Amino acid sequence: MKLKPPTDEYLAKAAGLSRDEAERLFSRMRGKLARKFEHEKIPSLEAVAMQLQMEDEDLQEWRARWRELSEQDARHSKGK
Repeated sequence: MKLKPPTDEYLAKAAGLSRDEAERLFSRMRGKLARKFEHEKIPSLEAVAMQLQMEDEDLQEWRARWRELSEQDARHSKGK
């Protein structure tokens, strides 16, 4: 996965998080992003913004897949 810089929207969201909320995001960081942050290659605000953005993108993908499965299930149920 290639890390892309966070958008201004996510930087603003990250700046508005409480310390506890930011720590929860840090705890969910994995892989390349976590390593870059640990090696101080990216600032903490940017790392939190990137994590927020990745989680939102993942959630959107999950919702799209769930919608597809629900539609398939509905079509399958009508056929019975």
